[in-house]
Amino acid sequence: MPPALPAIIEDWFASRGWLPRRHQMDMLAAAAKGDHALLVAPTGAGKTLAGFLPSLADLIAHPTDRLHTLYVSPLKALAVDVRRNLLTPIEEMGLSISVETRTGDTPSDRKARQRVRPPQILLTTPESLSLLLSYPDAALLFSDLRTMIVDEVHAFATQKRGDLLNLSMARLQAINPALRRVALSATVADVDAYRAWLAPDGDIDRVTPVMGEAGAEPNVAILIPEGRVPWSGHSGKYAAKQVMAEIEARQTTLVFCNTRGLAELIFQELWSANDANLPIAIHHGSLSIEARRKVESAMAAGKLRALVATASLDLGVDWGNVDCVIQMGAPKGSSRLLQRIGRANHRLDQSSEAILIPGNRFEYLEARAALDAVEAGERDADDFRVGSLDVLAQHVMGLACAGPFRAEELLEEVRSATPYSALTAEAFDHVLHFIEGGGYALRAYDRFKRLTQDDDGTWRVSHPRFVQQHRLNAGIIVDQPALAVRFANGRKLGTVEEGFAAQLRPGDSFFFSGMALEVVRMDTSDLTVRATSKQARIPSWGGTRMAMSTRLADRVRHFLAAPQEWHRFPPDVREWLEMQKLRSALPQPGQLLIETFPHEGRHYLVCYSFEGWNAHQSLGMLLTRRMETQGLMPLGFVSNDYALAVYGLKPVTDPKSLFSADILDHEFIDWVEQSSLLKRAFRDVAVISGLIERQHPGKRKTGRQVTFSTDLIYDVLRKYQPDHLLLKAAWADARARMTDVGRLGDLIDRAATTMLHVTLERVSPLAVPVLILIGREHVAQTAAEDALLMEAEALVAEAMRAD
Repeated sequence: MPPALPAIIEDWFASRGWLPRRHQMDMLAAAAKGDHALLVAPTGAGKTLAGFLPSLADLIAHPTDRLHTLYVSPLKALAVDVRRNLLTPIEEMGLSISVETRTGDTPSDRKARQRVRPPQILLTTPESLSLLLSYPDAALLFSDLRTMIVDEVHAFATQKRGDLLNLSMARLQAINPALRRVALSATVADVDAYRAWLAPDGDIDRVTPVMGEAGAEPNVAILIPEGRVPWSGHSGKYAAKQVMAEIEARQTTLVFCNTRGLAELIFQELWSANDANLPIAIHHGSLSIEARRKVESAMAAGKLRALVATASLDLGVDWGNVDCVIQMGAPKGSSRLLQRIGRANHRLDQSSEAILIPGNRFEYLEARAALDAVEAGERDADDFRVGSLDVLAQHVMGLACAGPFRAEELLEEVRSATPYSALTAEAFDHVLHFIEGGGYALRAYDRFKRLTQDDDGTWRVSHPRFVQQHRLNAGIIVDQPALAVRFANGRKLGTVEEGFAAQLRPGDSFFFSGMALEVVRMDTSDLTVRATSKQARIPSWGGTRMAMSTRLADRVRHFLAAPQEWHRFPPDVREWLEMQKLRSALPQPGQLLIETFPHEGRHYLVCYSFEGWNAHQSLGMLLTRRMETQGLMPLGFVSNDYALAVYGLKPVTDPKSLFSADILDHEFIDWVEQSSLLKRAFRDVAVISGLIERQHPGKRKTGRQVTFSTDLIYDVLRKYQPDHLLLKAAWADARARMTDVGRLGDLIDRAATTMLHVTLERVSPLAVPVLILIGREHVAQTAAEDALLMEAEALVAEAMRAD
């Protein structure tokens, strides 16, 4: 029998006409046994309450004025939102339990007070927890900690933030071995992999899996445009009037976009179509804290009819009055789609309503694949990886700030964190000596000598200034060089990247925070603007684009090879595929289709690999290099998530020679080392590891200054210490994070045995969406849109001719 709820909590449930759900009682039972627990339950199932229920019950039975429960979320907004939602039942039950947040936005005086007089429940982020552990009083602060709750664990467990959090959990477990770990998620494909990540020493049997009841099936539709599904584009902006009609028919709608630039674009398109002048707003991570908080408050109060957002609101920010979620462009994964669908209604017993707006014909297939995956209960696979050494260096330095340590004891503790369970003593020694002096190539510089080993073997921080330096600069998220966007009165609207700002001159205009802004002036840190009615453009932000998950890609390949399923598609999509089958070929699952054909004096090779834009961009660079070596005179390439088109002055007659496996050994390594790719990766790992500081007391370095510093060190290490720990970490990042090299390798392997090469006399229907991009790649102004449209229509007419 599961333990009974305290009477005061039972009465609270009854007052609301509720009964505790089975998984909420299962979480209580796991806590009673002292087990760690992983709860996987759909959005709206009372997941957060289930995580906190054992803590509330224990605090009622055993009151304390010490820190009892630590809640960690991937987003500051989520911590704030959970506090608001948790305080409601606490206040309604009349409990004397304090709940506070601690994030980068928390005032410094409150942070100082929290270390002396903590609340019983503290809500924080991985970075803020890591900083708390860097203080000498950390052991005292966390000595009575009973429970740690990791929310939305799928969002960061497989990333560097997950490495940092797992290392922090290992330290907390060392401080209090009785600490119980809890993780919550709505979208986990491999439950056992997450249980292993959560468990101390990776001992999966110590983590109880708790599976929530299935909720009502979501009601998801694909919006078919007035007219025909577009051939190209990925924004879905063509449907702005239809989206506004959906917004008008509902109380509150969330409109999700995959990038910040796309969110700005879609907001402008919706505003232009907003004939009823409904209150709509925009929310993304580059807007100022004040702007985001204002929008979040308005949304919570039900004052907005629609909110255009990015992944900044993917996770857990729960507004019960959201009627519908609209996804602009393809969702890229079934788990991400489920996460976003869950933002609507937020009731387990009511269907969440969602509408997908595919940007083009391939995206229609992807949207259909995502719907089928959701209906089949299929989730995107997560790729767990070995813990990063730059993150470990930051963690070790943080613990050194708290007090001296012995290497052998800390190594044992670090190995109890699952991502670092296989860490060798030699690798750990390299990390220590890197922090001690930067490596032998940098040993002459005092500013890199952060650790000192005493005669008795203990390690300590070399000078107090390094403690301050660490706390100012710690963190895993490395911002791209950016300028603050401000009005002349100093009011900050947010940030844009230096690369975009460098293209602007006084008098230029751009869209930001939902407004058209004109540049007044620019200095090293600020872009001063004023509101304008002039035509504007959309800012760009860095970072790789989200690739379609491998499972969705497999489903799309299946569609191409299964004509019996085409009756489910709109007539124009069906006609497109039928004409492709007639004129060329459709690849079987696992097959790699390569088409070659002439078009307007150029020769084209189009590869249909479905491995995502990032992998295709890398492959395009490698293929054009190899074509140059073979004398094929390449001119360039374009790609989308589904295909890559390379074009040149001479025809490719033997594509297999271009796709041979050694391309990843020769051209890839040469390209990465000569491009800025490795330098950008090195910049990130140098900042994360603490080698380069972003901030000095009272002053923050500009992005240019950070880049200049890291470029100098990069050149020194490449020349004098090519096996340096950070160069190895940068290579790992460049390969895995920036180029999707794993998918690239799979593509090359597949090409060796499954390539289907079709030689055509002219462009094929399947090639049209990617070839249309060639004109758009070179056009910056909208004045040329009409010419591009005529060119696209001619291309479509040529491809769709049956003769």
